[in-house]
Amino acid sequence: MTTTAASATSDIKDPKLAAEGRRRTEWAERSMPVLRLIRERFSRERPLAGRRLSACLHVTTETANLAVTLQAGGADVALCGSNPLSTQDDVAAHLVKDHGIKVFAIKGEDHTTYYEHIRAALAHRPDVTMDDGADLVGALHMIALNRLDDLAPPVRQWVEGLSGAERRALVGGVAGSTEETTTGVIRLKAMARDGVLQFPVIAVNDSDTKHLFDNRYGTGQSTLDGILRATNVLVAGSTIVVAGYGWCGRGFALRARGAGANVLVTEIDPLKALEAQMEGYRVVPMAEAARVGDVFVTLTGNVHVIRVEHMRAMKDGAILANSGHFNVEIDLDGLKRAAQGPTPVREFVDEWRLDGKRLFVLADGRLINLAAAEGHPASVMDMSFANQALAAEHVVRHASDLGKDVHRIPRELDADIARLKLAAMGVAIDTLTPEQQKYLASWEMGT
Repeated sequence: MTTTAASATSDIKDPKLAAEGRRRTEWAERSMPVLRLIRERFSRERPLAGRRLSACLHVTTETANLAVTLQAGGADVALCGSNPLSTQDDVAAHLVKDHGIKVFAIKGEDHTTYYEHIRAALAHRPDVTMDDGADLVGALHMIALNRLDDLAPPVRQWVEGLSGAERRALVGGVAGSTEETTTGVIRLKAMARDGVLQFPVIAVNDSDTKHLFDNRYGTGQSTLDGILRATNVLVAGSTIVVAGYGWCGRGFALRARGAGANVLVTEIDPLKALEAQMEGYRVVPMAEAARVGDVFVTLTGNVHVIRVEHMRAMKDGAILANSGHFNVEIDLDGLKRAAQGPTPVREFVDEWRLDGKRLFVLADGRLINLAAAEGHPASVMDMSFANQALAAEHVVRHASDLGKDVHRIPRELDADIARLKLAAMGVAIDTLTPEQQKYLASWEMGT
């Protein structure tokens, strides 16, 4: 069943890994009760029947449970990886062998293969796309705007072989999309602001049951996990620099402090910086943090947050990691020009020599929590992927009513996910009495 990506069947490392992938996916499923309930309903109602869905996501055990849920809802699913280092090859094999889902993802794939897999997902000619970083949507918009030179060569060469009518049909056939991560939402809102967005997009990341939990608790734990697996460094007593105090930065700072680290925060947003300061962290510019940090972690969604001038100021043995979506937060190109290396010293650890000092870059600056570890715990991704499944259903049912803009999932669905999660955890909450409902809805009652 596994062939090259060009055949539009699948492209994975080894189908013989499927049994292990099945065992691990089933283990994750035990901690995903909300998605399980959605899958049961999808199996009955088939809200995605007849739809082709292309997803560009991290291929993990949790994503496998989402893909199976979408398939249960009737979707013909094609899945490619959203990061070259985040694919779990056994999970990819499980999806292909046991569920017949088209998967195009291999851990450690090179740049060309990564975009060949993007091409394969586009060649599925989706009605709905699902992104983690907006790579699929970005490619579709370059096609729509005839900016073919901005496409990666594997995608560009394929598109150049399509007629104008086929290109229009490819983009015009997409009813809508969903987006998982902060970085992707930033890109999509820029498209909407420039008036070039071709179809509605549901910003799953804007759901409270996603960013308040996945970004904070998931990223917080899994980022620390990835750093520890890659380095086995002692956190207690070390100085850890957290670049960015959004929800991901908040979560990681909390976990690092809980493990005994002295945590410094760098920020460009005065409100977030003030919050970090009042939470008890030391807030400093990166130029100052560079001189004292032992471990540096970027979680901003921006480019070149750590630059060569900062690296020159760092101590011998400083460790640099990124937990933002793209590997642009650390200026690796600048490091390559200024330093000698890389020399691999451990799996996912490269040594660079700069001004006589050693700097250690983890996972080539890619998502450390997925490159060196397993990503977020399944119980957190349960809510994130419940949002994804319901967002896909919402797009199919309401695409004609949604404008070409970035939308959040309806708040009542967000609240439903929270209720289901609480019920699965055995947690009960109060409800408003009729008197309280009347009070909150009225204006007559004062002091």
